[in-house]
Amino acid sequence: MQPERRLVRSIQAYLEGRGARCFKIHGEEGAYQEAGIPDLLVCYRGQFIGLEAKMPGNKPSPLQKMVLREISKAGGTAAVVYSVKEVEALLAELDRKR
Repeated sequence: MQPERRLVRSIQAYLEGRGARCFKIHGEEGAYQEAGIPDLLVCYRGQFIGLEAKMPGNKPSPLQKMVLREISKAGGTAAVVYSVKEVEALLAELDRKR
């Protein structure tokens, strides 16, 4: 399994353990999927979160950055994350704001 896929699965398991509902969009050959959708779409305590997971040293594409900005502008939370620890910190910040 590729390292980024392992990271996404680890983040997903962590989020689900915190009671979040995660949606992982799988693009299949021949299937239509809008480009730039974050790796994980999450509902956490009534909040919409888009997470783009990257291995350290990798960066999101311009299109991925644009989609994350659009999520933020629409009132959701959007982030590029490089570890489960970063997701923990993000949820802690969202919990503090509640």
